[in-house]
Amino acid sequence: MTLPALPYSEPLRLHQVGVSLTRRLEPDDAARQRIARALDLKSLDRFVADMEITPTVSGWRMDGRVQAEAVQVCVLTLEPLPVAIDERFSINLTETAPEIPANEEGEIDLELDDDSADLVENGQIDLGQYAVEQLALRLDPYPRKEGAVFEQPPEPGEISPFGVLKTLKPGGQTDKS
Repeated sequence: MTLPALPYSEPLRLHQVGVSLTRRLEPDDAARQRIARALDLKSLDRFVADMEITPTVSGWRMDGRVQAEAVQVCVLTLEPLPVAIDERFSINLTETAPEIPANEEGEIDLELDDDSADLVENGQIDLGQYAVEQLALRLDPYPRKEGAVFEQPPEPGEISPFGVLKTLKPGGQTDKS
């Protein structure tokens, strides 16, 4: 099985970080179109990610900011819905997976928390992938235009196969023989 190609990739080897490293990512038109398709956006007119990576005692810390101007589609009206994003994020990175102790039965209890560090593989991270991920996390999964309300369609009456046949007769006449 092959994995689908990433919509935007900017790999970075962590040995390049030194004391600190700052990068500004601005994908070109073709990359923004790939990102828009991957995130099911009508368009992605602007996308900028500023990132700073600094070493910590246990690995690295990535602080950043994503800014975007996109157009989503309203899930109720299917009309274009412009959205502006300007959000900050922080991610901890480590090269060693945390050791998870087993309980008496030999089972491992996993807890998902926002403070767990991302695992770095092969000494490199993909800044582009992190930027797209942060954008995706900030998009509304069910965008709705202001004032758009879902109205339940009326329930159909009792459906009978003979009632359907009756409608097929010319003039809806019934046979009284």
